[in-house]
Amino acid sequence: MPRFTPEELQAARDRVVPDVVAEGLHVLFCGINPGLMTAATGHHFARPGNRFWPVLHRSGFTPRLLKPSEQQELLSYGLGITNVVERASARADELSAEEYREGGRLLAAKVEGLRPRWLAVVGVTAYRAAFDDRKAQVGPQPRTIGETRVWVLPNPSGLNAHWTLETMAEEFGRLREAAGSRPSTAGPPP
Repeated sequence: MPRFTPEELQAARDRVVPDVVAEGLHVLFCGINPGLMTAATGHHFARPGNRFWPVLHRSGFTPRLLKPSEQQELLSYGLGITNVVERASARADELSAEEYREGGRLLAAKVEGLRPRWLAVVGVTAYRAAFDDRKAQVGPQPRTIGETRVWVLPNPSGLNAHWTLETMAEEFGRLREAAGSRPSTAGPPP
């Protein structure tokens, strides 16, 4: 991983990473917050050890393994990416409880406007904090945001040793089946 100068780190922390979104997506994936590599590159899940892109492919959401720099291609499959908290940090544990709560409020408003079929939050701890649901587990949730169903996925960070690439791909695949999303699907649903 490249080393950042203090100036580059501060610039990354101050940068807002744009969402990859459109109205009516099959699935809007929601990360916790941008890591410093993501903020530096402007590409979601950009850290080399992050398993998001390989899991997305292995689960059948994409017909090939995409690079973070190809994130805009997700829209052609009816998929998008956003975050609970916009602020970049080296680790998610640097975020405050208030940032998670405010992020959850803003995320709910975003979802109401975009109306994806599913919101998929990657990280059960982030979901619990953002939506004050201490008992949430990985999988579909009883909560809806408007007509949007909610699914909590395992965090694809390389630091999440509880989930292997294969078990994560199985869980992502369960969501793909529920969402009716296929790699050959072009664009958001009608």
